[in-house]
Amino acid sequence: MARRSLLFSPGDRPELMRKAPGSGADTVCFDLEDAVAPGRMAEAREAVHGVLADPEFDPDCEVTVRVSTAAAADLDAVLGDDPEAVRLDGVMVPKVTDGDDVSWIADLLDEHDVDAAVIALIETARGVLNAEEITDERATDAIAFGGEDLAADIGATRTEEGTEILHARQQVLLAASAAGVDAIDTVYTDYEDSDGLRAETEFALELGYDGKLAIHPAQVPVINEAFTPAPERVEWAERVVAARDEADAADRGVFSVDGEMIDAPLIAQAERVLERAEADEQ
Repeated sequence: MARRSLLFSPGDRPELMRKAPGSGADTVCFDLEDAVAPGRMAEAREAVHGVLADPEFDPDCEVTVRVSTAAAADLDAVLGDDPEAVRLDGVMVPKVTDGDDVSWIADLLDEHDVDAAVIALIETARGVLNAEEITDERATDAIAFGGEDLAADIGATRTEEGTEILHARQQVLLAASAAGVDAIDTVYTDYEDSDGLRAETEFALELGYDGKLAIHPAQVPVINEAFTPAPERVEWAERVVAARDEADAADRGVFSVDGEMIDAPLIAQAERVLERAEADEQ
C-alpha cells in the first residue's frame, strides 16, 4: 500500500473527517493531539468514534487516528465497547522517543484485539537519535518526520532552505529504509503556497521519502502528483518486473533490461514505482 499523502483532519470536526477521504489522500488521520484544544478532548473522542463506527463510513483510503499523550483513554473512547464495529486501520503515535513508545501502543491495541498499523511520529531530538530502535520495533509499520516540532525542540530557526533539520530528516529516512518501513516527510505549513509545496515534496522524493504529511486538502493533489511516477518510469518498472519473472522461471540470477544489469535494489525500485502508480489509478 502506498502512503504518498497523509492528511490530518481535526478530531473535533466530524464534517471535515467525513470529507477527508474525498481529498484523494492515501491516508487520512483524525487528529486528537495538536488539532484539539484540551477542553474539547471528550467531544473530539466522541466525534472520532462516531465517524469510525458509522457503517456508511468505508472509504478506500487508509484511516488512522493520531492519539494524544493520553493514548490509553483516547483508544478506549475511539474503539468503544465494540472495536470490531470501528473502522481503524492505523494509529499514529506523536513524539516517539524510543521503541518502548511503540510497543506500549501495540500492547494497547492487542488488549482491544485490534489489528492496526502503528505510525511513529519522530519529532524530538531524542526520537531522531533513537530512530533505528524505533523503526526496528516489530509493531512499527511506518514513521513520519515532524520537522516543525523538532526545530522547536532543539531551538532551531526554521528556514526556507531547511538546512537546520536536513541531517535529522536524512537520519530518520535511513532508519526507515534499513528497517524496510515507510517514511513520510514533514508538513509544509503554508497551505496556500502550491509552488513551494511542490518543490519541497520533490526534494523529499529525491531524498527517498515515500510520502508527505498534509494539513489541508488542497495540498493532497500536489503531493500525490509529485509521488506519482511518470509514464516512462512506469513502463521501465513493468519491463523490470516482467524480466525478473522470466529470470525466476528460468532459474537465472542475473538479467538485463534496456542494456542495464538489474539487481535487487533496482527490482525494489521498480516495485515501488508500480505501487505508487497503482495508488494513483485507484
